[in-house]
Amino acid sequence: MTRRAFALVGLAPLLASAACGGTTNASPGSGPSGSITVFAAASLQQTFSKIGVDFEQAHPGTTVTFNFAGSSDLVSQLQQGAPADVFASADTSNMDKATGDSLTSAAPVTFASNTLEIAVPPGNPAKVATLKDLARPGVRVVLCAPAVPCGAAAAKAEATAKVDIKPVSEEQSVTDVLGKVVTGEADAGLVYVTDVKGAADKVKGISFPESSTAVNTYPIATLRASRNAALARAFLEAVTGESGQAVLAAAGFAKAP
Repeated sequence: MTRRAFALVGLAPLLASAACGGTTNASPGSGPSGSITVFAAASLQQTFSKIGVDFEQAHPGTTVTFNFAGSSDLVSQLQQGAPADVFASADTSNMDKATGDSLTSAAPVTFASNTLEIAVPPGNPAKVATLKDLARPGVRVVLCAPAVPCGAAAAKAEATAKVDIKPVSEEQSVTDVLGKVVTGEADAGLVYVTDVKGAADKVKGISFPESSTAVNTYPIATLRASRNAALARAFLEAVTGESGQAVLAAAGFAKAP
């Protein structure tokens, strides 16, 4: 099957597809089949896309569709009734919103962790070396919005370093922050180690000690509204199992604490 990945721009298309998507054609004694929709944090796009391909190959007759966005946006979409089967967040606070609203069908499982890093363009034209350098006048810095996990982590790091960064913009996902650094619209941005690694030579990563105070833990859960619970559970197990963990580790994610 062909795996699809998309970003929601409204709830109507998903609500319209809910009547025909997510069903299972599994017969007694067969493995799960059919389709599921996975809502996943933007920082998981590369790894979950790979896990999705591997999953479909391991389960013929299945299709995994992804919606990648900031975790806070994903929770808002779920709260408004967007149909989905699995939710993977880049932090525990947004997952807590989902569990608090009884959107999950089982207790979330932590599957990875991630740490912030400063991303700068090749050559580092602003000569950024530390977190405090991001507060220098004239340095164009892009951060995630505070409600987004990477934004909340950045705020913790700022507090630890006793620095007040004035970003030129606040983005709704970490991939948007990275994109502005890659295109030269920013001199620096706070993203995850995995984003820097995934961007290869498009950016340079600068580690900083304060990041250790703002490590993000990633939980995943199946959703109560899922129309294919068996396949949703199978995908969760693929993420938390040996093969999924190997994909995450190769991308730079650390093991869940």
